[in-house]
Amino acid sequence: MFPAQLPPASLHRRSRSVLGAIPLAAAVLLVTSLGVEATLWGQAQTSPSSSQPQTKTPDKPTQETPAEAGGPTGDIGPIVVPKKKEAPPPEPVKRKPPEGLADYSMRVDVPVVNVDVQVLSKDGFLPGLKKENFRVLEDGVPQKVTAFNQSEAPITAVLVVEFAHTNYRFVYDALNASYTFANSLKPNDWVAVVSYDMKTRLLVDFTQNKGEVFGALQQLQIPMFRDTNMFDALYDTLDRLDRVQGRKYVVLIGSGRDSFSRITFDKILKKVKETPNVGIFTISTGEAMLIRADAAGYIGPTTRLDFLQADNQMRTFSTLTGGWWYKPRFEGELPDIFRDIASRIRNQYSLAYHPSNAKQDGSYRKIKVELVAENGGPLQINVNGKRAKVTVIAREGYTARHQVE
Repeated sequence: MFPAQLPPASLHRRSRSVLGAIPLAAAVLLVTSLGVEATLWGQAQTSPSSSQPQTKTPDKPTQETPAEAGGPTGDIGPIVVPKKKEAPPPEPVKRKPPEGLADYSMRVDVPVVNVDVQVLSKDGFLPGLKKENFRVLEDGVPQKVTAFNQSEAPITAVLVVEFAHTNYRFVYDALNASYTFANSLKPNDWVAVVSYDMKTRLLVDFTQNKGEVFGALQQLQIPMFRDTNMFDALYDTLDRLDRVQGRKYVVLIGSGRDSFSRITFDKILKKVKETPNVGIFTISTGEAMLIRADAAGYIGPTTRLDFLQADNQMRTFSTLTGGWWYKPRFEGELPDIFRDIASRIRNQYSLAYHPSNAKQDGSYRKIKVELVAENGGPLQINVNGKRAKVTVIAREGYTARHQVE
């Protein structure tokens, strides 16, 4: 038998040389053998798989292999492939935003309410209280105080002065009170000065320089208009303070009367309630002159009603924001008034809490601050060995932010 690697042409030449040297029968047998060999070699070239021996599988009942075997499925069922250990899931790929688009992220704002509280006895500010001594109620629901602090903080305030051609005594009282306030400032206090008649004017922006404050007040020499648009001036001041961080104050000095502001009383009340972290201290002017004019019979019922309404407006602004309303009769009261204002502003307790009502629906929530003992009962405070009457002053409420803001 010849090797299978010989090509058919070489087999043909080889067979002719061999035929001449052997008998006929042997030659026939040899030729036949060579033909069969060539035929098998040709089939091996056209069908490589036919060279592999085929083993007949005996007829046995087949056992179905579950699909979990992992291999491909054929005519005889799935092929079993050894399972590999499951690899941990790949880390998520952080995709960069397309060019020209910002990388946006979501943020959830948790509302925080800050409340400044003044605790006063007849001798002034009462220090030494702890966080456990304060109970904060929002719409009657107790709140958990999360932050507490007592410190002597510098003042950030706007002095708003009425300067209109109404009555000399009103102007004199307003300027005298303004100079007394400026003189009581400390080096680290920030103060701006605003005046108003029918228009609101910013005389000097926030400064720590007393000289600039006095220079701004010296501009108020001769009043030009009789109109006192107090609502417009206060609204504009609160709008500016809304962009100033931290706790701010407004010291409003004037008669409290409003001529014909574009802003109504309802709108200014809403603005006062919506402006956070602002306390308003109001000082009504001309009280001594009003008392003398009323005693002499120069003030009729309508004018008296106008000034009563003016006092009520000044008192309302201060009460809503945790400030105080003053109505001095004599010039000698002004230094004590501004010392009291400075004491109330600088010495106070600062509380903060996350409201249980987290809805941002723009509703107005009432706040009430009470003093309690550590066991939850009423707090009794003794000053100089005697039980003291204590006054707690805080803003009456706040307006929750609206969801669309």
